Parts: sequence; C-alpha cells; structure tokens
Amino acid sequence: MSRYFLEMAPTMSEAQLKGLDEHKYSASGTSAVEPVMQVFWRWLVEKVPLWVAPNLITLVGLIINVVTSLLLMYYSPTAKEEAPAWVYMSCAVGLFLYQSLDAIDGKQARRTGSSTPLGELFDHGCDSISTVFVGVATCCAMTMGDNPDLMFITFFNAVFVFYCAHWQTYVSGTLKFGYFDVTETQFGVIMLFLMSMVLGHEFWGMQVPLVGLSVRVIAVICSTSLSTWTVWGNFQTILKGGAGKNGSTVAGTSVLSPGFPILFPIVLALMIYKKSSMGLFQNHPCLYLLMFGMSIGKITNKLVIAHMTKSEMTMFDSSMIGPGLLFLDQYFNSFINEYIVLWISLIFVTFDLVQYCCLVCLQICDHLDIYCFNITSKPSKKGLNSGNVSKATRGAENLTVYSRPRTRSLTRANREQDR
Repeated sequence: MSRYFLEMAPTMSEAQLKGLDEHKYSASGTSAVEPVMQVFWRWLVEKVPLWVAPNLITLVGLIINVVTSLLLMYYSPTAKEEAPAWVYMSCAVGLFLYQSLDAIDGKQARRTGSSTPLGELFDHGCDSISTVFVGVATCCAMTMGDNPDLMFITFFNAVFVFYCAHWQTYVSGTLKFGYFDVTETQFGVIMLFLMSMVLGHEFWGMQVPLVGLSVRVIAVICSTSLSTWTVWGNFQTILKGGAGKNGSTVAGTSVLSPGFPILFPIVLALMIYKKSSMGLFQNHPCLYLLMFGMSIGKITNKLVIAHMTKSEMTMFDSSMIGPGLLFLDQYFNSFINEYIVLWISLIFVTFDLVQYCCLVCLQICDHLDIYCFNITSKPSKKGLNSGNVSKATRGAENLTVYSRPRTRSLTRANREQDR
C-alpha cells in the first residue's frame, strides 16, 4: 500500500534521495544550560528499552506537547480566558517531556546503531510543529487576546526565529547553537506556564511602576530583543556567504532564496489581520495562528530537506493555498464568511502538512530499507545473502540490523552533545 502511494505521489526526486545518502550531520556551539542537562539526558536514555525506535520517542513527545497545548487553547480560544490551574501545569509538564524526549532520540539512535538521515529530518520536523503549538499556547497563557498586535508579534517572532536557524544552516551547512538557544527558551516558556498557574492571568496585566508597562509587554520586549539578537547572528552568517560555489548555499543557489517562502505567509497574515471586516484574528486568534503556523511548518520542513539533500528551495508551495484562500475571500469583499474560510484553510494546510510528512517518511524508509518506528531494518531488496549484519551497541546482542550492500552516511555525528 505504501509503495502505491509513493508511486502515485513521490515527494522527493532521485537527485534529492542521492543527496540524502551523502548528507552528514554538522553542528557547532553549546547553549548555557545544555552541559547540565546532558547529565540528565544521558541518565534518562539509559532507562529506555533498546527495542524502542528513536523516531517513536520523538513522536510520543510531540503528541504530548500538542495535546497539552490544544487543551489550553480549548479553555482559552480567544486568548482572553483564564484556564484552570491544572491546564497550565499540564502544558509545563508536556513541554518538559517533549524537551527531554527530543533530546534523547539521537542518543537512543547511537545506542541501537540505528542512526539514519531520517532521524535528523524527523527531529527537526517535529520541532517545527512543536514551535507552532507552543507559540500559540504561550500567547494563551499570557492572555494576549486583549492586545492582538502583541500576540501577532510574539507568535510570528517564534516561527521566524526557528526558520532563520535552518536558513543559515542551508547556507553554511552547519547548524549553529547560541549561548541562549532552544533549551533555554523552552525553560523560559515552562516557567511562564507555571507563573500563570500560580499567579493567575491577572499577573500579566499588572503595571510595573517604574516603567509604566504591563508585565506582559515587558516579557514580550525581552523575548523579542533576544530573538532579534539571534536572528541578527543568523543573518551575519547568511550574508557573509555560504558553503557552496562562489559563496552560495549548499545547493549552489542564492543565499537569499529562502526569504520569499517565509515572508509570503507572514505578510499575508498581517494584511488579512489588518483588513478583516469581522476582526478575524481578534475573534479567533488560535485558529488563525494555527492555520498560518501549519503553512509555515511545512515550508520549514521543505527547507530542512533542501539542506539535507543539497537541493533548491522552491519559491511556492501548496501550503500557501490556505493563506491565499483567506486573501482572495477578502479581495472579493468576504463573499464567503471569513470564519468558514478560516476553517477550510486550516483543515487544508493541516492535511497538506501531514500528508507531506507521511509521504516523505515513507519515501525515505523505502529508499534506505528501514522502518520509521521500528529498530529492525527491512530486509535488503537485493536479499540478505551478503551477510552484512551488524549488532546494536551496548549489549543489544539479540537485536540485528540488516543494511543494504552499499555504505550509507550516518546523519548524526558521534559527538558528546547531540541534539
């Protein structure tokens, strides 16, 4: 059945699959709290059975993260309502679990000898989706619905920073981590959830006497300042030239080529927000941000694939249809109720993202002769007569992994601090 879908709708070209074979994971830098957390993560991964696939660990973490975030959106659909204390607690726990499980998937891959390019792609793909849901949940926890401009800035700031990190990776060939990076940001959001649980949503509206601003505004100013500093560092790498020929990207394309795919949905989001006759964003902020977030999530995944396969980043994508529908509806004076079009767009972009991710995983699994959520590889298409069998490391004597006759590059470097 899976082969039928792959033949009907292949998502990656043969050239991309060949580039994937040659990909090698490259990262540099260490954040502030990561050395401390590495002790916990190394302890945690030892508690995971050797038969558990790394991708399954990441997926479980993502599901927990998404469910807890959706729970908060259910209780605070306009980002104005105060949710029960246990909901904020569940969001904090859900994000911590996702952080922990996301951090040990690479370690589990090395323990079981099952590192593949799919692992890196799956990891970053889940991160892009998590960023969307955590971004919306953060706005709800701080009850930003009363200040839609602040909510808009907070959410799109989060997804843009994540995109820029992979943009500079596409240019330089190396994923660079700063002193204040994703781990620190996640801990900051966890603290935010806990503060909402303990202090209530009124805390974020309190005025700070010396500056005359609310706690909410000060928090956004601080986070935006840190994000601006991070993005500035990314653009310094981007503008100074890439790893490709004549300072181009790893694919030999312009270093600015990934700019349009991310700016297109953000500009549309701003235009639709400001021109909506019924206050679409103000009245339905969670649905609005999720719709644009799913669109940007797919674009980010395509950027990650472009980097790993050293291929060109396409300018347009089917995920842009969702935002485009809202724009066209406004252009024709809301011929169809904007709320209905928003739901149609959200369903479309979500289906488009899920379908794309599933097809990419199926195609890579078929190409590498592996399973996505099972440690044991598929038997080689050329048979198992070659006897090329390797045992998983660290005492997994009963677990064998059959590989294809030709050698494949491992996606994750064998270094102490893996992501």
